[in-house]
Amino acid sequence: MAEIYLNDIAHGRSGDKGDTSNVCVYARKPEYYKIIEREVTPKTLHAHFGDMVKGEIVRYDVPSLGGFNFVMKHALGGGATMSLRLDSLGKSMGSAVMRMKIHVTDEEMSGIIA
Repeated sequence: MAEIYLNDIAHGRSGDKGDTSNVCVYARKPEYYKIIEREVTPKTLHAHFGDMVKGEIVRYDVPSLGGFNFVMKHALGGGATMSLRLDSLGKSMGSAVMRMKIHVTDEEMSGIIA
């Protein structure tokens, strides 16, 4: 078992609306989709963000696009006009998700290195 950054196998887009952050994670290759499906869940995202995301995280699977849409509620300290955070916008949340560490099997790792 190896540990890698999600960014090694995925890319993403993110945005915000009020206090809700929206992050889309797309597999860089079709074979990475199943790894992301297994490793990036509402539970693992809550663990990654800790108390920064205070609300529910909902994952929408979009296999036709090789990706997932995560909607994180109460994630931006009240939103751009309410938060005391340096960057309270959802754009930075996408980068934070890409820095999440995930686990891959040795077999999967050999396909990522190749």
